[in-house]
Amino acid sequence: MTKILDYSQKLKLWTDFCDDNGVLQKSVPLFSQQDMRVETQPYGLDHRLILKRSEEMEALVIEQAEEVINDYKHEMQIYDGLIYMMYWLDQGIIQPLYIGKAEKIGRKGGLSINIANIRHNKSNFCRWGSNYQYHIGDLSAATIFGHNPKNVNRKYLQWAEKLFLDHPTFEPVLRQPTFFWMKAWPRRKIGIWKEYGITSLTFLEYLLIGVASDIFPTYLLNTEGVNRRSSEI
Repeated sequence: MTKILDYSQKLKLWTDFCDDNGVLQKSVPLFSQQDMRVETQPYGLDHRLILKRSEEMEALVIEQAEEVINDYKHEMQIYDGLIYMMYWLDQGIIQPLYIGKAEKIGRKGGLSINIANIRHNKSNFCRWGSNYQYHIGDLSAATIFGHNPKNVNRKYLQWAEKLFLDHPTFEPVLRQPTFFWMKAWPRRKIGIWKEYGITSLTFLEYLLIGVASDIFPTYLLNTEGVNRRSSEI
């Protein structure tokens, strides 16, 4: 017989995963900000303004990515890559805004460009890079004045609407403190669905998005692996 979980049981799955992986304890502010005002900085040949990642966020990404880089260099086969989450916090409950992954192996079979040379690779930076087609670059285009309209896309307009009081603007102000978590994911680790057992990075991302979209449908910004909402039809 198929076991159907109610809301409280699904929430326990989520909170147990967060507790087991130290999400709250190992999280950092996503942005460099003061009094909810996010700092900006010039980037690229055109000196366009982008949102500034916090120093703590950059340190966490480098720390976790280098675990994966060392694993690749020494052919240890410990990690699949990195799992990450952007979230808000409400009364101790982690409310996910976006869940994603950066795989160790790239399309050409070597170390992914998203991870390689991570200390100096701020353009890609485990998917949180400053270039367009990466989270910070595209979110900046949707949030800050001065970007070419061709670089503003719907996905990141939805991010900007969720995260900031106003956009586009020269002074982005967060609606709520916004946190970031990243973890090098061991290939033989059990994920959110403990009965399933060892969970690959790709399947973990799929499961986390599925569970989070069921529990927190109005918060999650992921569009793949979730049920479409009426505003998206």
